[in-house]
Parts: sequence; structure tokens; C-alpha cells
Amino acid sequence: MTLANLLAIQRLLAFSATPDGVQRLLAAAVRNLADAQLAQLSAENRFDAAYKCIMQCAMLGLWARGYRTSTSQPGHHQTALQALPLTMGLPNDIIIVLDALRKQRNLNDYEGDPIGDAVVSECLAQAQSLLAHTRQFLQTQFPDLLATPKKN
Repeated sequence: MTLANLLAIQRLLAFSATPDGVQRLLAAAVRNLADAQLAQLSAENRFDAAYKCIMQCAMLGLWARGYRTSTSQPGHHQTALQALPLTMGLPNDIIIVLDALRKQRNLNDYEGDPIGDAVVSECLAQAQSLLAHTRQFLQTQFPDLLATPKKN
């Protein structure tokens, strides 16, 4: 599957990212990662914040390549994660872990399954790694999206 195929079947939409938008979403991912590290939060809230960071990074990869998920379609989180090899070159073994975290998130959100400390730790580690990868990806391949706009 290619990004163009996902666009053709309406899992993705064409999108033009702006430096301001990319920088806002990147800053939100950083804030969510910081929140995920707050020990006074419940395991569920720490997990949610780390997972949100992961999703924001996945969206940044799509944005940089000229796409975004179609949020009106079910499975847009799954689409964003499974596109990571195409957008930012992540290996499939990482995608398997991220998809397992997505499934755990769904079980917690929709069925109330508890989130254990080991799952929180894994989600936090994955979020930290993906955020670092996303920053490097943007700096090396799309530095214009990180550039501060010139003031007149």
C-alpha cells in the first residue's frame, strides 16, 4: 500500500502543512510527553498523554508528506500508525508495538480495561523514541516546516 493508494480509497486526504501548524502540533506532542511523565497522574492519564504524543508524531509524518487522515472514516488512528513506514521510514516491528498500544487504548477507552505500569512504561518509551525520530525527520527532510516565518 502506498500513500497515494490510501488517498485513492479516502483513508487519507491531501493536506498542505504550514510551518506554524507543524510547530504547534510538535509543541503539543512535547507537552503531552511531559504530562505522561507526571507521576502524580493516574496510569490511564499517563498512558493517554503518551499515546496522544505518538498520534501527534504520526500526524506530523503525514502532514510533512502532504496528507492527513480522514477523521470521518473509522480507523484513522490505525491508518496514521500503519503509514509510519511510508512517511518516516519506521520499521514494521515498531509499528506492531504501536498498534498494540492503539488496541490497548481502545480497550481502556471503550471497555474500561485497566492500564498497568508496564504498559504505561512501554507507551512512554515509544512516545519518547517516536518524538525524537519525528524531530530528526523534520529537521533533515523538511526543515522548511520548522523554519520561523520572517516578519516584515
